[in-house]
Amino acid sequence: MLETDKFCRANVKKGHIMKQKPDHIAQDAWDAVESPALDASFIAGMKSSVRGRGPQKKPTKHLVSLRLDPDIVERFRATGPGWQARINETLRNHLPKP
Repeated sequence: MLETDKFCRANVKKGHIMKQKPDHIAQDAWDAVESPALDASFIAGMKSSVRGRGPQKKPTKHLVSLRLDPDIVERFRATGPGWQARINETLRNHLPKP
């Protein structure tokens, strides 16, 4: 669940959307706020704020598909984030020097 989902939840009931009050906000403060209705057309027009990383400006690596033994993958993954870079480094160290 996204952090914003915890505070901005919506339920669909009987064809319309009802906002739920978060537990940390007093009812009178919640009632004092005037906000537009969140109907289905409003929700349909919303855009996601989650974006991907996007293309690299100057690609430095080539995307390849490589089949490795499961135990090799498990051992590298167990080393934590950056395990794919460590595979690249290991391969580079085993190449003959030019």
